[in-house]
Amino acid sequence: MTSTAISETFRREVVADKPENLGRYLVLFFSSGFPALLYQIVWQRALFTIYGVNIESVTVIVTVFMLGLGLGSLAGGRLSTISGLRALRAFGLIELSVGIFGATSLWIFHWAAHFTAGKPTAVTGVVTFMLLLIPTLLMGSTLPLLVAHLVRRTANVGESVGALYAVNTFGSGVACVCAALFLMRMLGESGTVRLAASLNILVGISALLISRRGEPSFSLPQKQVRTINDGAHKTIPFGMGIILAAATGFIALAYEIVWYRIYSFTSAGAAPCFAMLLAFYLIGIACGALVVHDLSRKKLRNDLPRTLRMAATVVAIGSIAAFLVGPAVSFLVSSVRLPYHLTFLLVSVAAGLLGSAFPIIAHAAIDPCSKAGRDLSYMYLSNIIGSALGSYLVGFIVLDHWSTRTVSLLLLAVGIVLAFILSFLARPVRVVAPAILLCVCGVLALSSGPMFAKMYDRLLLKANYGHGDQIMTIVENRSGVIAVDSHDRVFGGGIYDGQFNIDPMNAANGIFRAYAIAAMHPDPRNVLVIGLATGSWTQVLANHPDVRDVTVIEINPGYLELIRSRPIVSSLLRNPRVHIFIDDGRRWLVSHPDRKFDFILMNTTYNRRANVTNLLSVEFMQLLRQHMNSGGIAYYNTTSSEQVQYTGATAFPYALRVANLLAVSDSPINFDRTRWRDVLIDYRIDNQLVFDLTRPTDRATLESMLSLPQSTREDTAVGLDRSIEDRASLLHRLQGVRLITDDNMGTEWGH
Repeated sequence: MTSTAISETFRREVVADKPENLGRYLVLFFSSGFPALLYQIVWQRALFTIYGVNIESVTVIVTVFMLGLGLGSLAGGRLSTISGLRALRAFGLIELSVGIFGATSLWIFHWAAHFTAGKPTAVTGVVTFMLLLIPTLLMGSTLPLLVAHLVRRTANVGESVGALYAVNTFGSGVACVCAALFLMRMLGESGTVRLAASLNILVGISALLISRRGEPSFSLPQKQVRTINDGAHKTIPFGMGIILAAATGFIALAYEIVWYRIYSFTSAGAAPCFAMLLAFYLIGIACGALVVHDLSRKKLRNDLPRTLRMAATVVAIGSIAAFLVGPAVSFLVSSVRLPYHLTFLLVSVAAGLLGSAFPIIAHAAIDPCSKAGRDLSYMYLSNIIGSALGSYLVGFIVLDHWSTRTVSLLLLAVGIVLAFILSFLARPVRVVAPAILLCVCGVLALSSGPMFAKMYDRLLLKANYGHGDQIMTIVENRSGVIAVDSHDRVFGGGIYDGQFNIDPMNAANGIFRAYAIAAMHPDPRNVLVIGLATGSWTQVLANHPDVRDVTVIEINPGYLELIRSRPIVSSLLRNPRVHIFIDDGRRWLVSHPDRKFDFILMNTTYNRRANVTNLLSVEFMQLLRQHMNSGGIAYYNTTSSEQVQYTGATAFPYALRVANLLAVSDSPINFDRTRWRDVLIDYRIDNQLVFDLTRPTDRATLESMLSLPQSTREDTAVGLDRSIEDRASLLHRLQGVRLITDDNMGTEWGH
């Protein structure tokens, strides 16, 4: 058969499927993307509960998830080369398998939690990898499998990859929006997973039913397909395509890490923030892929130079847009007073440009032959590896040493270098556009100082920026951003996290609640503190006359730098009774099952912040109980949440609210005002009396603290912020309030 005859045969075959028939693949792949992101959100959340939310755990879990998808891509590529394979039938079986695993996944994770309790990080990393390998391998295999199937019908890699990549990513983006707005709040972890599993099973059954009606299995021999495309579809060296795909993945995911830091700070760590950021990120990528789909079908089909120049353009403009997201968001929320939610559109634009580079590069590097699915699997794997490296290197290493501005400049430089490489590959080389690009980037680099100088001030203060308060100190590391304002107030991750103050005459930070410990426990010798922050509360507790040992767990080492510079708390770092560990509080307790304490203090963050349920749920209360000596007390900040107060009062037989903190125990809690007075009169910090009773103001403050009123069921006029309340009154006042569990996640998602 001649080349012309083969071409005509191929043309008739590839157009045999009408657009409406191809649409069924797109609908199914969209529906497949929806549960995939629900799984990612819930599984990461469940694993954070098991292994903690410190940067090591986050990095391990995210990296393992992505590598599983990469290995799945290889498996899908291998499947696509099997002669006579019914792609839709294989896709259906894969979806059914994912659904079955998803339905049992939380049970499996809980079993793994008990199995790995107290094990080293390396062991938990291996277990996590094994847990996620099966489902992520299955999910990652579907793209190259269906791409190979569609390429046989379109003879166009860019069109096929763009279409499938777009609809699957768009489905994932819609899932993120639904999770942020109502799914996680209404269904919790288990309900959301059940919904995702049901969707997988529905998609799987639908795919199998459609395949039974007759699924074409046309596939020309590879030699004939190459003959068709000889001279028609030129490509760059495949190895170069692999490198370029990895580079685009690196830039895109590294920028996502930077954006999440910025948005987490401006949203005060709200739980829906990450889901919404991811939603707009994915929707942007989906829109970019759709544009590539149209361009590949019309203008880029067999035009390699134009394809490469288009790739260079989107990478260059995307890198510039991504670089400007942080300064633009800070300007819009402060000067324009735009709600930060609306600025997610900036993320969509930047992500759409950067994300569209992958299908364009795939179109430039992959020959639309019978091995297109296999080749795509290699490129997809390289893109995922690049993404994982971007997440790991930037999130785990670079941000621990460089500021957001420096990292953004680095990523801008990487993007511009990549754009120049793509331009060079598009022979003949055009010098005007690269020269203009170089000038623009030079201007951005020179002006980056002013653009980033007050970025965190604007993100924190928003409409109040420029009206008195200002940030005096910024500490950035891989664990987050800490800001200290002109009033010595500390904001960790964009939310109030305490104040440098140990003086009860200054009630700005409610420090009397720390001194109240002396009224509740007669002999708190061995103490655990979860959450160091400013160190003010720990300084008070460490100088209690009966305390002999203080173990402190703090997730962000940046606070140590601040404490070292503040004389009123710096002695903590030299106190031989104080032992500080950088770790997640829940993870540390799980990994130290034999440690028990007389008193546990947690002056932690607001109840609506992401992942704070890990320290407030019924399950965590049970974990605390295992670490309390006989007569031990746990005392923690409820940030005035009724759900938090009710959960603690229900989990323990004895409870006492002190202002907005709650003390819980398995033994009666006696609030002894006489003992409290005796301790306070002689209380010393760094050998200085806290109360100088020769001064009237000190005497008045002492008497005010000692006369802290008690709120009862009958007396609702007593202010909750300056009173104590026993368990019976708490349960009566809070009847009908929902308990916080690891599954429902308390108030994090906007209850």
